[in-house]
Amino acid sequence: MTGTKQQIMTAHDIDRALSRIALQIVERNRNANNLAIVGIHTGGVFLAERVKQLIQARENVEVPIGSLDITLYRDDWSLASQSPIVKTTDLNFPVECCTLVLVDDVLFTGRTIRAALDAIMDFGRPMVIQLAVLVDRGGRELPIQPDFVGMHVNAEDSERVDVLLKEKGGVDEVVLESR
Repeated sequence: MTGTKQQIMTAHDIDRALSRIALQIVERNRNANNLAIVGIHTGGVFLAERVKQLIQARENVEVPIGSLDITLYRDDWSLASQSPIVKTTDLNFPVECCTLVLVDDVLFTGRTIRAALDAIMDFGRPMVIQLAVLVDRGGRELPIQPDFVGMHVNAEDSERVDVLLKEKGGVDEVVLESR
């Protein structure tokens, strides 16, 4: 049986939320000189690139960007698949010298973020790590909270929040699907 889908963010809503997040990042950190942006595969990588571009356009400063694969850092990876698909981690800057903004599309249990923190620490210890998410759907299993949020959604455990992005071959929108 197929569930119902409800659009909760349009392309315009996503653009506005990312613009607000980029502005809040710059305001909170006083400038962008020590910032680095890291997206978590897959959706977070595309959003991180957009946030980076917004900050660079606003502040006229080059912001390092990276991508992070957390597949083998997850505490449940063996339950998810016997043959996990590992993507690329690309951190071509010294993490010790920066305020690192970790970007993901949806924050749910907090397990992805916990795994991302473990993965980052294998590259060094940033001065500060902040978390930016497009959608915070609640339902935390770990004590992890975002610093920057595009939208809060009170989703039930039986519901799924999907961020569809043009970079992944779709149209920019966020949908809430009941299963």
